[in-house]
Amino acid sequence: MSEPLRLFTEHLPARGRGPALAVPGATLLTLVLPFEQRQKARQRARVNAGFEIGIHVPRGTVLRGGDRLRAGDGALVEIIAAREPVSTVWCRDLRRLAQLAYHLGNRHVALEVGAGWVRYLTDHVLDLLVEQLGHTVVHHEEAFEPESGAYGGHGHAHEPGTHSHAHEHAVRHAHGPIFGVIHNHSHDHDR
Repeated sequence: MSEPLRLFTEHLPARGRGPALAVPGATLLTLVLPFEQRQKARQRARVNAGFEIGIHVPRGTVLRGGDRLRAGDGALVEIIAAREPVSTVWCRDLRRLAQLAYHLGNRHVALEVGAGWVRYLTDHVLDLLVEQLGHTVVHHEEAFEPESGAYGGHGHAHEPGTHSHAHEHAVRHAHGPIFGVIHNHSHDHDR
């Protein structure tokens, strides 16, 4: 008979965490996850020690590199953001960079923002859009840590009489044509 699955339910964000978090004598396990899996509230995963654990955190939680999860028995797992294929766009002109971030955000793209650059998970359609907007795309592998979003869970609500929806994960799709007019994303979702 197999050993019961150890369940990790407490999320301890790296930001704001005090230095005295480790449990004396406890082995710190590590778990390498790509961004897509770091958005899943409930999942099984294999830690560095080779065994499976269960993750059960509140919906809408996005695990970041350096965050930790704690089990009821005090065991800790540190999250490591996996290196994955990303597209990075550098731009010294902050107005053009802001316009690019607007157009990518208008497509619900999970976007990491740095000093003079933006980064997203590599997608050939988005790369083509970025190039059509006059930017150069650099492909490489990097840990991807996008912005968390204004609504804390990638969801948004609408006026009374309309429906609302939330995205538990970053939605990567393009609205409208890649070439030509780029439309404003504000629209009603009437029933």
